[in-house]
Amino acid sequence: MQRRKFLTLAGGGVILAATAAVGKIATRSPTGAFEPWDNAGLRYTEPRMKALSYAILAPNPHNQQPWLVDLSAPDQVVLKVDPQRLLPHTDPLNRQITIGLGCFLELMVMAAAEDGFAVDLEVFPDGSDLTRLDERPVAIATFRADARIVSDPLFTHVMNRRSNKKPFDVTRPVAQGTITTIAASAIHGSRVTGDASVESVAALRQLTTEALIIEIDTPDTFKESVDLFRIGKAEIEANPDGIDFSGPMFETLGALGLMTREGTLDPKSTMFAQGKTAVLENTQTAMAHLWQTTPGNTRADQITAGRDWVRLNLAAAGARVDMQPLSQALQEYPEMEAHYRKAHQMLAREGETVQMLCRLGYGPQVGRSPRWPLEAKMI
Repeated sequence: MQRRKFLTLAGGGVILAATAAVGKIATRSPTGAFEPWDNAGLRYTEPRMKALSYAILAPNPHNQQPWLVDLSAPDQVVLKVDPQRLLPHTDPLNRQITIGLGCFLELMVMAAAEDGFAVDLEVFPDGSDLTRLDERPVAIATFRADARIVSDPLFTHVMNRRSNKKPFDVTRPVAQGTITTIAASAIHGSRVTGDASVESVAALRQLTTEALIIEIDTPDTFKESVDLFRIGKAEIEANPDGIDFSGPMFETLGALGLMTREGTLDPKSTMFAQGKTAVLENTQTAMAHLWQTTPGNTRADQITAGRDWVRLNLAAAGARVDMQPLSQALQEYPEMEAHYRKAHQMLAREGETVQMLCRLGYGPQVGRSPRWPLEAKMI
């Protein structure tokens, strides 16, 4: 399937003629960008560093990895946000970034428990602003040895967690019982619901497809994503964040200049049309959906959502079900307002905020996302 898309996008004759010249390039892999996965739990012995080596693997919007940590106080981790890693167009209120920080905290807590440490969290100890994140701490985490602490069974799935951005197999349904099991892994206070019924899947396929089209057709929001493209090994190694495109197809496209940010942004280009078709195939192959709500929408609620969100990811990995966030309809910019309202009418109870929405199904195996090393995230 990928080869067919590749030849259609780039032109079969061009690719075949260039195969010999780019053969070595096509086999390149950004191995350095995956080293944080290989080093997790192995490189460090200091309890906080060891726990943080897992926390940096947390899911987060556009793989921005917005966390900074200060370890200057004994037995404490002070978590702050990196102001250079916000998404002002698609996430103008920093809600999704905050959810990603909640994912980070939950993995840190789970990893600490593996070594017999409890972690006391004080979230936004100096207050917060609901319109933006600032220099104030997101959380202060205090580590303390506790012989009573027990491992979380979900932690065994940390290294296998993925967000699968490929089309799912439409011949393989997701059992409602499996969805219920995944939903039950949320323990911090968010409400999680999933549905694989034909009616629900059809309605949410339509909603998520329409919302994705709005994001692509809105110049500022689409450019925000395209600016974060990392095409091929060299770019991924230089900036192991953002939206990575690696593997033989993308290495070759990048080397030949057949995949560029400029071309992707041009609505008249074949590259734009092909890219749009490819991502819409994802929403249309959802076999079930899972969504998460909180009673309110404070920063603490958003951290709670993140802590439960990563648990849902781990539970899905344990059940061998693929998932991908489809949060476009939940974004708070003007062009998305009607779909934001519709999503809440469909999925939320009175007063609730829908924090996350994803598709479930069974897709092809996908690789790990690039990560900055822990040292790059320390203040």
